[in-house]
Parts: sequence; C-alpha cells; structure tokens
Amino acid sequence: MPKAPPSASTASRPALRRNQACRSCRKRKLKCDAARPHCGTCVKQWQSLISVPAPPGYAHPSEPQCVYDPVDGLALAPDTDPIEKIRMLEEEVSKLKIQLQEQNNTISPPRHSQAFYRPGSASSSSVSSVQTLAMGSKPVLHDVMNVSALVLRHESLSPELRSVPNRSSSDAILELIHSGWNTDLPEPHMLDHYIEIFFKCDPCGPRILHRPSFLSAMRLHPRDPAFPHSAILHAICASASRWSSRNVAVLPDGSRRDDFAEYHASKTRQYIDKTMATGEDIFQVVQACILLSWYFYQEGRWVEIWIFAGFQTRISVPLRLNYPGTFSTHSNGSPGGYLPPPKDFRDLESRRRTWWMSIIFDRIVSVGGWIHAIDERDIGTELPLRGEDFDTEQLIPSNPQDMITEDVFTTHLPRYTDSFLLLIKAIMLFGRVTDFNVRSNLRAPTAPSKHQDPFAMPGFSDLDSLVHFGFLENLPHVYRFNIGVTDVSGTAQCVDTDLYLVHMIPHAATITLHNPYMDLNDLQRTSTNRCIRAAQAVLSAYFMLSATSLDVTRLHPFVTICWYLAAVVQVQLCKHFIEIGDNVREAQVWEEINVLRYAMLNYGTRSPIGTRQEKLLQGLMREVVRLTSQKRPLEVGLPLYPFSHATLFASPNVPPSSTPIAPLPNPSIVSQGEARTYDHMTHSGLAPAPATSSLYPVLSWPPNDIHNGFQQDTGAWRYPQ
Repeated sequence: MPKAPPSASTASRPALRRNQACRSCRKRKLKCDAARPHCGTCVKQWQSLISVPAPPGYAHPSEPQCVYDPVDGLALAPDTDPIEKIRMLEEEVSKLKIQLQEQNNTISPPRHSQAFYRPGSASSSSVSSVQTLAMGSKPVLHDVMNVSALVLRHESLSPELRSVPNRSSSDAILELIHSGWNTDLPEPHMLDHYIEIFFKCDPCGPRILHRPSFLSAMRLHPRDPAFPHSAILHAICASASRWSSRNVAVLPDGSRRDDFAEYHASKTRQYIDKTMATGEDIFQVVQACILLSWYFYQEGRWVEIWIFAGFQTRISVPLRLNYPGTFSTHSNGSPGGYLPPPKDFRDLESRRRTWWMSIIFDRIVSVGGWIHAIDERDIGTELPLRGEDFDTEQLIPSNPQDMITEDVFTTHLPRYTDSFLLLIKAIMLFGRVTDFNVRSNLRAPTAPSKHQDPFAMPGFSDLDSLVHFGFLENLPHVYRFNIGVTDVSGTAQCVDTDLYLVHMIPHAATITLHNPYMDLNDLQRTSTNRCIRAAQAVLSAYFMLSATSLDVTRLHPFVTICWYLAAVVQVQLCKHFIEIGDNVREAQVWEEINVLRYAMLNYGTRSPIGTRQEKLLQGLMREVVRLTSQKRPLEVGLPLYPFSHATLFASPNVPPSSTPIAPLPNPSIVSQGEARTYDHMTHSGLAPAPATSSLYPVLSWPPNDIHNGFQQDTGAWRYPQ
C-alpha cells in the first residue's frame, strides 16, 4: 500500500538535529517536535495518562515528563561532585579576573573608596561578572555567575569611608570573593571599625557577646566554622550606624532614614526568616535577633519591637534556655530541647546572657501595661556572672540567685554583683509592677479609682515597699551612694549607663504603681506623695548628669521612658495648679516639664524613641495648654534655667550639634577623655543649668525636702518611710 503524501505542515517543519529531541522520545524512538518546555508527543501521552483515575497509592505526575539535554552555558548534572563544581567555578573567576586586569588600562578605577558591597544597588560598576549568596557564615558561589548583580555602593551612602590605596575596585571585589568573604558585609577593615564602635558605644547589645573571643574569631578565615555568623555581623552594622553614620535623614515625624542601617537590618531579617523555616544556626540567629530588636527599640519602631520581643522569647523556650544551666535532660518528650549541652564555660555564660537580654527586653517593651511573653515563674535560669568574670573566663561557680530566690531584690552577693546584674534585677522589679497592674485590672469591672485605697489590695504593700525604698536602700555601698557618674581624670568624666538606669527605674516603677491612685486634692495621700517624690528624683538625676560635659544621648534608651513617666506626673501637677489658681507653682512646673521635654528631644537627635515619647507627652498636654491663663505657658517668664526663654515647644526639632561627639563609654570599657563640648548649648540657651538648692523652693510638699531625697553634699539618695 503506498504511503500517504506528507501534509503541508509536516513538509514545512525542519528536520531536527542530532540529540535535539527530548530524552523520552529518543528512548522510546518516537517522533518529537522539540517544543519547549514539553514536546507535543509527551504532552499527548501525559493527557492520556491523567484521563484515567490513578490507582490507590499512586499519583499522576503534575506535568509531562519531558527532559532535554543541556546545550547552553555551563552544563552541570545534578549529581556533580560539589568539590569539582567549586573548582570549575573558581577557574571561571580566575579567567574573569584576568580579563578585568586587562581592562584596567582602558577603564580608570573610581576615585572614591568603597565601604561595602550590596547586590541590587541602583549604582553600577565596571565589574561584569560575580555574585555571591551568603546565607550562613560561609558564602557559596552561584551556579550561574551573574556579574552585573554585584555592584559597589556609592560613597555618599556609606559612613566614615576609608580609602583602599593603590588598588582598583574590581581587584578588591574579586579578592574578597576568592577569599570567601561575604560581600554583603562591609570590607574587613570597615567591618572591624563598626565592631569597635558597637562594643564601645552601644548600651544594650554587647552584653550577649564574649568580646575577646569574638574579636579573635574575626581574625579567622571567613570559611572557618568559628568565624562569626553573618547575621550577627549585619545586626552589629545596623546598631553601629547610630554612632558613626553621617548621612541620616530625619523625617518630619521624628523617625530616621539611614540607608546603611536599613540595608543591614533587612539582611539580618533574611537570616531570621530562613532560620524560622529551617532551624539552621538557630542560636546565633537568636542572638542576631536580640541585637536587631534593641536597634528597633532605639528607633522607636513599636510594631517590629513587639513582634521581635515575642519571637525571641518564644523561640528560646524550646532551646531550653529557661532551665538551670540552659539545658534540661528530663523534659517531656524532648530531652535537651533543640540545643546540645553547653560545651564549655563561655558557651554556658553566653546562653545565660542571651536568655536574660531577651527577658529584660520583654519586660522593657511591656511597661505600658502589656502582659509578658514569659511569666517570671517559668524562668529557672540562674542570673549571669559579672561582666569581668565573663570576659576573662574566670571559672567560678554559677550564680546562686535566680528569680525564685526569696531576697533576690534586697540581697546582692559581692562576688555576683555588678551594675549589669543590678540592672537586670531593677528591670525584673519593674516587670513585677507591670504584672500586678495587668492582673489587677484584667477582670476588674471598672478602672482603678483615685479614691480607693490600693494598700488594701493583696500584695500591693509589699511591692510598694520594694520599689519605693527597699531595692535602692539595700544596694551595696559602692553602688548606692552614686548614680554612675565618676571622674576618670581631672577634666574627664564617664557614666556607667547601667548604674544610672538602676537608680532611675525604681522611681519610674513607683510612678507606674501609684499613678492610678494619685489624688492631688489630698497631698497627704501616700500615692500622691510617692509620685511627686519619684518625679522629682528623676529630675534631680537628670540635672546631675546634664551639669557635666557628658553626652546624655549615649544613655540606655529606657531612660526616655523614665523621663516620660516623670513628665506625666508634672503635667497632672500643672493642671492642678491651674485649677486652684496658683500661678507661681504653675510656672515652676512648666519649667520642669520643659526640662524633661528638652531631655527627650535632645535624646531624639540620636534615637527616635526620645522624639516619639515627647510627641506622646504633647498629646497629654493639650488640655493643660488650653486651660492655662498664662499668655505663653510654654515660655515661662521665670528664668530658672538658661533655656527657658527659648521657644522649646514651638520648635520640635532640636538642632544637632556641629561639634565632635564622643560616646559615653560602655560600663565594661571605660576610656578616658570622652567628653562632649557643652559650651555651644549653654551659649545658645538650650542647655539646662546644674541643679541647685533653689530649684524647688516654691513646691511646699514634701516640706523642707529639697530635691526630694537627693543630698548634694554626699551624692546619696534618701528614701523616707
């Protein structure tokens, strides 16, 4: 029988070259049209297959099984040996480096130095070939080398650039890639600079890292397993930018826009997202999350703060960090949790500090009345050791105190006490106040009334005794009779930021505990007296510090909350004086409100949390400003402070200083000569004057109690019963 003549479509179709048909058709010796992604023959067979229901236990393929031989580019089979794959890629890098060196004669290198590299930047470079994927402490090269994706970041976006002499930018890039460096990070010398700033200036994050071993690990090869995790390094860069960046835009709402910090914060979040899905490098990423959380707190980014606070405390529980020794062998169904037992002293203490930094962060962000993510009864971890013992790795027994120790807030063992340990206790004490308020109001039919007696409530009297005087009265002598300001030399001073906050937190806790029951019509009422004394103590502590040449913006960010709580009491006082027509004391209180507002705005020049707390205070003052009879209540005529004639409330943005700024030293790293020039503020009428004995003569309560408990001659606090 003769063959049918070929149709027009078949005759017009070109013949396929050798091996151009798909593998399935070649194997079964069928005709193939080489259509992509699936040929017509494979599509028809797949459609016929899925038209019949699959038998039990079998599932039809989701698409035709049509595979072609690789013909374009670098072909690597899935079962290629990874070592051989890396070797081939390194050969490609070497070839590209030779080509770039040949082009250097015709393409002049950029004149500015490069501080760090960032994939996907808007700027472009003459480099034409390599991209790295750095998800983990050891970067790996992509299968396909995409050169245009690796670009240099412009000098105007990177703080404190340092030049790379006699070396082209392309050479620097390829040398870093060839050495295994994560090119998402700044260059090694710049990264060392940011790490130094971080440990020296940041008042929060460095607590969880063992500084000597961390700096030693930075000298290792980037592919070494002991090299610091990239997530931690990105978080350090974001935090350090606060102290070194020179290209920060302040938006009208007080928030900052720092491209450098935002880039590294986003990189840290990528590692967090990956760990949430895979659990890879979970402990290092939890540490990075804590560092990033403190950065968000200083930025006043409340939604991210609450999300990260819940994440890091929740993830620490299956890691068994809340158990004594940060490990448990007798837990239900999951012995030891996610982490193995600590391998040495440093590992154990790092876990303890990581746990406690997440816990105190949870307490700090809950002061507004939110329930805590971890109940105090579920904390079995011992308190950490002193910072000096941690840094020098002194092999001493674990701290015998934890949160179930009966006298943990009044007994401080000398061998296990420093300013950071006292800060943990002070914050946990504040946490008890938050717990009491939340649990008392959770099922109460009405809000607390100023007419009820809070001391009749179970547990209130003991908590009041502890926060009002019990904690501070029982501090060791060396910590009790100063608030952290010390002379380093004849002309220089330093501040222990932790100890300063230790003296502030009990007063803030007192205000939080008693403010719902404060009745200004009854000056003999205990809650009223407690709040007024606490507010004046916060003011006095600020006056003492502002009288020095130290930069108050380097304090712990929680200090702004203490200032805000004291200002809330002063606003209520101001309203009371307006109602009774006492213009003299009203003017005095306006001055004190301006002092606290200035402190928040000044702090806001570096950390937006200060600006945002001040804006929150303005919301509370609207009614007081409306009720006052003074013509210019925000510019009180009594010149008690040099800045009182300035229109402080009319200008919400305090101009930044043009003089060099030196940091308050980290309590564990005291350096000399770190002082901020203060004369320009005094001459411009912005700086508050030192506190003197005549600051509060018109306030008649408590009688004859100048500075409400602070004795200028001895530098000590008095806490009347």
